Amino acid sequence: MKIKKKTIGLLIYFVILVLPIYWMLNMSLRSNADILASFSLYPRDITFVNYMKILTDSSWYMGYVNSMLYVFMNTVISLSFALPAAYAFSRYRFLGDGQMFFWLLTNRMAPAAVFALPFFQLYSTIGLLDTHIAVALAHCLFNVPLAVWILEGFMSGIPKEIDETAFIDGYKFPRFFITIFIPLIRAGVGVTAFFCFMFSWVELLFARTLTVTAAKPISAIMTRTISATGLDYGLLAAAGILTIIPGALVIWFVRNHLAKGFALGRV
Repeated sequence: MKIKKKTIGLLIYFVILVLPIYWMLNMSLRSNADILASFSLYPRDITFVNYMKILTDSSWYMGYVNSMLYVFMNTVISLSFALPAAYAFSRYRFLGDGQMFFWLLTNRMAPAAVFALPFFQLYSTIGLLDTHIAVALAHCLFNVPLAVWILEGFMSGIPKEIDETAFIDGYKFPRFFITIFIPLIRAGVGVTAFFCFMFSWVELLFARTLTVTAAKPISAIMTRTISATGLDYGLLAAAGILTIIPGALVIWFVRNHLAKGFALGRV
């Protein structure tokens, strides 16, 4: 009886989790007129016109391209800076290290709206407005501190004797760090990359404020479904389904590292 209750509870929980995604899929396969005309648990007249509009209209599908570009750039930049910084915090003690580590985390605690205007004015002045690198660099303000915090936890779990042994064997630091140390914390790198990707992918304020047309992300383009005639529910739902796919693929590729990473890291 206890097993049955647990099974029923898990099924109810799973249904609650999947229901919003299913309902969005249901709406994406129906026309807007059909959605507004009647309530239906499943699409009776399936149509792919919403997906075809997104995949054939450059103003729509370029939003996904723009988002992927600056998200990839941000993940690479964040990891490039966070890996050596986390190593320094985990291996060395220097004046103000604790204060600096705390200061990094305070950047992650601040709301994005606080930094939106300074970034906008700065990028307007130096000519970076409406570029992919502008959004990628802005997201580093939040992702680098988070990446340093996560990676430092993993690196502190690696014995210092490994570093000393490698140096005695004649390894220079760059070679040791890339060929020996990073593979030892690959689970942490996977978890960090996952969090950097997900924050940059779903963030809207910076992405919308710092772009105009050339680098406009899909999250900002989705607001185009609102017009004088109302909200295009089917088109918005189709865009939402396509937006979920990249995140699901990232989770699939790093799933093994995530399981190990959550068990060993600070997250």
